[in-house]
Amino acid sequence: MDPRIREHAEIIANHSVDLQEGDNVVVDAHPVAEDLVVALHEVIGDRGANPITTSQRTGKRQQRAYLRAAEGEFETPEHELALIEHTDVYIAIRATDNVTQTSDVDPETQAAHRQAHQPILEERLSTRWCLTQFPAPANAQLAEMSTEAYEGFVWDAVNKDWEAQREHQANMVELMDAGEEIRIVSGETTDVTMSIDGNPTINDHGEHNLPGGEVFTAPQPDSVEGEVLFDMPLYHQGREITDVSLEFEGGEVVSHSAAKNEDVLTNVLETDDGARRLGELGIGMNRDIDRFTYNMLFDEKMGDTVHMAVGRAYDDTVGEDNEANESAVHVDMIVDMSEDSRIEIDGEVVQRNGTFRFEDGFEEGED
Repeated sequence: MDPRIREHAEIIANHSVDLQEGDNVVVDAHPVAEDLVVALHEVIGDRGANPITTSQRTGKRQQRAYLRAAEGEFETPEHELALIEHTDVYIAIRATDNVTQTSDVDPETQAAHRQAHQPILEERLSTRWCLTQFPAPANAQLAEMSTEAYEGFVWDAVNKDWEAQREHQANMVELMDAGEEIRIVSGETTDVTMSIDGNPTINDHGEHNLPGGEVFTAPQPDSVEGEVLFDMPLYHQGREITDVSLEFEGGEVVSHSAAKNEDVLTNVLETDDGARRLGELGIGMNRDIDRFTYNMLFDEKMGDTVHMAVGRAYDDTVGEDNEANESAVHVDMIVDMSEDSRIEIDGEVVQRNGTFRFEDGFEEGED
């Protein structure tokens, strides 16, 4: 086995989920990720924990078969919920043999299925959980890379000094936690403001998401104003969506468009009331992620980017006296901040063209 796989498993166990003796562990993975599943089972056995492997989250072929055969109305599966209720550690491994496996499933059916599984998602988020990636050939193909090159890319981003990354990102956390209003400007297509007053900023250094490499918070739901062009594409429900444009008034999306698969975007926004509001603002800070790969787990952490998510806000990013945006969806979209761009906090520029104020090379300038 490639030693980087065993290193990956050790980082998950030691850094991400703090695996303990007696823990009940669910490893949710596609069969193509078997090597990482095996390495995890070695660690789990060594620690005296109790593993079970499923493919509920990542088994897209059986999910497609079920959703295409179902009538479109779903109830929360109590047996699956019961499993998670008795779970201490939940590890989800992204990997697939076909990244577009669910592309011919009706978007409304997928949305209804997600809503029925919302209680299971909430229960998973109460465990010690980690979402990570195994470098499967299909994911390499989507990234337009050879399998060998993609393996190097994934493990360079995952198997790193997370304490040093945490310290670097803490500089931006300090700036955001002290701020009230943040403004994102990119070219002539993005100029959006939002209040983050009273909402804590999370330093993601590879715990719940591996790789980590971002700082993120929740906007106050009614505060978002302006326009955003998400100039990097995303895959959702097995389909590519490009050039998403959103206009916000009073926190709500009042108009939207996309160059490709706009109907998928529309279905996301119509999931529920909270799907038309932002639940997250994140700043990418992992410079080992240096290229776009159509994988949001990596792409949203990429240096020189900002991402925003419509839908659910994470509880940890909402202050005690502030409102949390509720939704059955959480869909991230990315803005390239490498050129003609800036981030302002309370009117002060803290990042220009991808370089932060606390980094060498930051240039003051007229705005």
